[in-house]
Amino acid sequence: MSINTIVRLFPLDIDTLCEIAIFEGMFVIRLQECSCLTAGDGSLLREILHPSKHAVDIRYSLAWAKVEPKQKTLAHTLLHAEVYYILKGEGDMHIDKEVKLVAKNDTIYIPPGAVQFIKNTGEDNLEFLCIVDPAWQAEIERPAEDI
Repeated sequence: MSINTIVRLFPLDIDTLCEIAIFEGMFVIRLQECSCLTAGDGSLLREILHPSKHAVDIRYSLAWAKVEPKQKTLAHTLLHAEVYYILKGEGDMHIDKEVKLVAKNDTIYIPPGAVQFIKNTGEDNLEFLCIVDPAWQAEIERPAEDI
């Protein structure tokens, strides 16, 4: 399969620019071409797909996140449900008062409104995909201390 064209999309925030390769009717987003930013929870984030920033017919947003060894994200809540899929590493997932060890290939459902954070307990980076449905927007996220 050959690349027909390379399209650069300029989302609302120029810092999240991604390169998309168009393959005969489909497009492929290269993770390493998505700009890395520090998310509100302190994780490193690459936004992969978002319906308000990309020409895709989806309701959800998809992002890649990384937490370095012995670090944790800030406790926060989202008004919408979120799902994490662990790609690499291990950590303690905190949802409200519950804590579970999670590792590669685990999927975690985070209910709307739950206080959540994840702590990397390993020696390697903890990397995971984040799916928010409906799509993530700044106004749906709040630090836990604001609750």
